[in-house]
Amino acid sequence: MGTLNLSKFSSQANPEILNILHQIADDEGRKFHSVLDEAFRDYLNKKGVSFTNHKLMSQFAQSLQEFDELYKELAK
Repeated sequence: MGTLNLSKFSSQANPEILNILHQIADDEGRKFHSVLDEAFRDYLNKKGVSFTNHKLMSQFAQSLQEFDELYKELAK
């Protein structure tokens, strides 16, 4: 697993919502920040904001460059 680049922030939220998010994290064996991050991403997607994993796209581009000929042969 790669290193996460996280930023700390402070805010306020409805305690019931926070408790539910903490419970989901506990039930799924996840960290609270990963559940919160997923909720943020879902909200952004709902608002039409495309959030692309830049590292993933970079690796994909590298793969296209490295295996270009193979991909062309496989596409035939």
